[in-house]
Amino acid sequence: MSPLDWILEPLSYPFMLRALAVGIIAATVCAVLSCWLVLVGWSLMGDAVSHAVLPGVVLAYILGIPFAVGAVVFGFLAVGLIGGVRGGGRVKEDAAIGIVFTSLFALGLVLISVTPSHTDLNHIVFGSILGTSGEDLLQVAVLAAVSLTVLLLKRRDLTLFAFDPVHAFAIGLSPRRLGWLLLGLVALTSVMAIQVVGVVLVVAMLVIPGATARLLTERFSRMLVLAPALSALCTAGGILVSYWADASPGGLVVLAQGAVFAAVFLLSPRHGLLRRRTTTAAARRPSPRGTQAPLTET
Repeated sequence: MSPLDWILEPLSYPFMLRALAVGIIAATVCAVLSCWLVLVGWSLMGDAVSHAVLPGVVLAYILGIPFAVGAVVFGFLAVGLIGGVRGGGRVKEDAAIGIVFTSLFALGLVLISVTPSHTDLNHIVFGSILGTSGEDLLQVAVLAAVSLTVLLLKRRDLTLFAFDPVHAFAIGLSPRRLGWLLLGLVALTSVMAIQVVGVVLVVAMLVIPGATARLLTERFSRMLVLAPALSALCTAGGILVSYWADASPGGLVVLAQGAVFAAVFLLSPRHGLLRRRTTTAAARRPSPRGTQAPLTET
């Protein structure tokens, strides 16, 4: 079998085409959003919101309404609860996040265990990208379009908020409102990504692409290109490998992203671990008489 056949055979099945489409759409939007989350330092917040939507999805199933409705409601509920607990002044942000997301996630697991269902609701936790229907694809595409449109329209404001919230306030922007907007987009995007990798691994799609791009460039505009490009490639590769390996596609998507991050972390020409060690060793080496020691990057 030729290498081309390894790619073309999976593409001959409609369910694989739908899986690739929904995976690449979700990965692209998650990666764009991850650039801001990495800069602001809200990786844990993404984890919290993605886990907190689980009871909303189960309740939506019980009520017979679209999963996205329940997930969005509980995503915003989680953001509000975290803000309320943190705003009390006695509980720090990391503790507030841990309390809210673990409590809501546990509620979701309890609801799954007591809800009689002909459908295996565990796919919400672990993802079910190969079972994507045409309706699911449309739902993901709509949510992705909304999230991406808001990110592009508010790109300058969100970027200023990420780099210098004090300056953003000085020129008339509200850092508080921009923070709530970013958290709302995390909730919306988490709902979309659940279809691909499930609740457990959503945080990886919201963190790894941005962190990888951050190691490759100093310019935020380039991050917004590199992150979704790498994420889409990893997603397509992970899904195709899952076809031949008969393994979890969601897990392989995240493993591919993790492998790319590890390679960049070690080999990045500017910030890679090996590069930093080489530069440090060169800086410590005595310079020959009459020459200057090599400059090091800071």
